[in-house]
Amino acid sequence: MTAKNDPQILAFCCKYCSYAAADLAGSMRLDYPASVKVVQVPCTGRVDVIHLLKGLEAGADGIYVAG
Repeated sequence: MTAKNDPQILAFCCKYCSYAAADLAGSMRLDYPASVKVVQVPCTGRVDVIHLLKGLEAGADGIYVAG
């Protein structure tokens, strides 16, 4: 459960690297905050600045790009 004051984080994760690690963490039933929303992208090189700005406009407190 997310506490009211937890920062909302939007994570753009590479399909083959960091998303696979996040998926493995879920499979192993490891906990990470519910305030972290993971978005799978084909490659972090495809993430444009407009995607980051739209995430902030939508209410994210922080953006994380992991390759």
